Amino acid sequence: MADGTFAVALLLAGLIDMGQSGCFQAGDCLAPSDGQRRLSFSAGEVIERQARPAAELYLRYETGKNLGPFGMVGGLSLGENDEVWVGFGSTYDLMPEDSRFFAQLHTMPGLYFHNGGFDLGGPVEFRSGIEFGYENPSGWRFGLSYDHRSNTGLFNEENPGIETVQIRVSAPLN
Repeated sequence: MADGTFAVALLLAGLIDMGQSGCFQAGDCLAPSDGQRRLSFSAGEVIERQARPAAELYLRYETGKNLGPFGMVGGLSLGENDEVWVGFGSTYDLMPEDSRFFAQLHTMPGLYFHNGGFDLGGPVEFRSGIEFGYENPSGWRFGLSYDHRSNTGLFNEENPGIETVQIRVSAPLN
């Protein structure tokens, strides 16, 4: 998955959602609304592809502000070899009615500092992925996340990209 598949899936899911809601006729598809604020912590590993496997810690904050079907989110990750990524972007939740199970797509442009660790080819790196999980009645989420980071070919250098698999716990902040 060395491309922007999850970012495209997020956009398509959001557009389908907007089409089904009738907002195109009303002209308010990206109307601001309030959602659930969450603080998430995840730990996982960069999986072997071009990079060596390495641990990563990842902190995310879902702001509780939505633009249409898209939630706003910020993230900060720290890699085992001193890599740092920080970004801001959007999420899209898929949670069937009367179900506690969910899927969440996310895409976030950000800044990457390899600090002598794995070099992703430039300072601007896009992170996109998917999480599958369970939300308990108190709003806590427990999930398994997979994401991809790359610079989408913005730089003349190589664009190796990396994938990460993580276990995530998200706490509601209300």
